[in-house]
Amino acid sequence: MKTSIAFLFCISLGAAPTLAQTQSYHLSSNAAEQIIAGCKAHAQARQQSHAVAVYDKGGNLVTALRMEGNGPGIMAFSQAKAKAVASWGFSTAQMEEAIKGTPGFADAPFIVTVAGGVPVYTSDGRNFIGSVGVSGEAPAADAACAVAGIDAAGLSAERVRN
Repeated sequence: MKTSIAFLFCISLGAAPTLAQTQSYHLSSNAAEQIIAGCKAHAQARQQSHAVAVYDKGGNLVTALRMEGNGPGIMAFSQAKAKAVASWGFSTAQMEEAIKGTPGFADAPFIVTVAGGVPVYTSDGRNFIGSVGVSGEAPAADAACAVAGIDAAGLSAERVRN
C-alpha cells in the first residue's frame, strides 16, 4: 500500500507541470456585464433600442438586457442568436453564408441566419469564450452593437489564427 501511494505521489509530481500549463478560458460575469454596458452605450448614442444576451462558450446565459421598447419576442431572438453562436463558434452572419454552400446545414440545430450573433474571444483573439446576441434593430445595427459591447469589455469579436 505504501509503495502504491508513493508511486501515485511521484506520478502526480511529474504531471503537475503539464496541468499547470493547461489554462481554461471563460467569460466572467464581470466581462459579460461590461459587454452589456458597452452595447447599451452604443445603442443610446444612436437612439436605438436592443435586447442583448450574453452566453458563455457552453451555451449558458450569463446576463441579458431588454432595453425600452422591445417585447419578449425580441429578447427571445437575441437569446437564439447568442445560443447559435455559442453552439457553433461562429457568427450568425457567417451561418447565413454557410447554408448556401453546405446542404442540410440550415436544418441543423441552433442555426440562425440573421446578423446580430457574434462570438466573443479573449482580448488576443485566440480563445473562444462566449457569444453575444443582439436584436431589435436592423441586423447590421444589431451586429454593430454586439461588436461595440465586446470592444468595450476589452475582448475581441474576431478570431486570430495561430
